[in-house]
Amino acid sequence: MSDKDDKSKKDDKKTGIDADAVRELSALLKETGLSEIEIEHNGARIRVSRGSVAAAAPSAAAPAATASPAPASSAGNPGAVTSPMVGTVFTAAEPGQPPFVKIGQQIKEGDTLFIVEAMKTMNAIPSPRSGVVKEICVENGAPVEFGQTLLILG
Repeated sequence: MSDKDDKSKKDDKKTGIDADAVRELSALLKETGLSEIEIEHNGARIRVSRGSVAAAAPSAAAPAATASPAPASSAGNPGAVTSPMVGTVFTAAEPGQPPFVKIGQQIKEGDTLFIVEAMKTMNAIPSPRSGVVKEICVENGAPVEFGQTLLILG
């Protein structure tokens, strides 16, 4: 181990920061495409988030907006069902199983629409009301953000 590594380890112990955990969380952000992650363990909390790099590069953001699968019509749509958390969305209970919902399907309030995995916990996303599925705005296994439109009910 070099003198630089020794100094880094000593500095970590003085501040109580687990630099290895921060590095692992940063790698996880990059791997999953999430913008933020926070963990708590034994009373210590670590939060890592990406800076607004995409916002600083408008030329890079413009093509992504036109290629986005989510329709502009979902913004402010009263039938929009949004993600209550950051995570990975799954459209079926298990790989190879039929999806929870399909376009045109009549659903009841409380029916499971998706599962969002967050911090290795599977969270069922129930329908907030009865209606017909007009549009599904996410793909199986895709990362989702808090407030992102998952589907449109009519």
